[in-house]
Amino acid sequence: MTTRSLSPSAVSATDLPVLAGELRVAVGKLVRRVRGQAQAGDFTSSQKSVIVHLDRSGPATVSGLARADAVKPQSMRITVAGLEALGVVEGKPDPDDGRKTLIGLTSTFRRKLHASRAAKEDWLVQALQAQLSVKEQAALADAVKLLQRLADF
Repeated sequence: MTTRSLSPSAVSATDLPVLAGELRVAVGKLVRRVRGQAQAGDFTSSQKSVIVHLDRSGPATVSGLARADAVKPQSMRITVAGLEALGVVEGKPDPDDGRKTLIGLTSTFRRKLHASRAAKEDWLVQALQAQLSVKEQAALADAVKLLQRLADF
């Protein structure tokens, strides 16, 4: 089986499977390169999902985290317990309902997380400057909007 490569000009409907494959490979490779620029720790995909959710949305209950990840609360309790043991999250009483516990990122971990992201973004800025012309950077900015639309589909 031979693999075709797309021309950067017009793409026909028959080229869409090739485009999809090339996009998947390119995005995957870029994600791996960016992840390799800072040490984020050895987190499972479930733990990473909880970290991202808490960072973006703020503290949540275990049942709320379970709903967000479409897993059983028992499974989420195990994930949260692992993160607590690592000092990533901590529980505090819910100010609106003292029977509930809100899980949130610790301030120490939040600082590490933001430093890790900054290191990754610094690497990416340097790569953009070194590898892409100003015109290509503008084209990439347009492509990012399209990628965001695809991600939100």
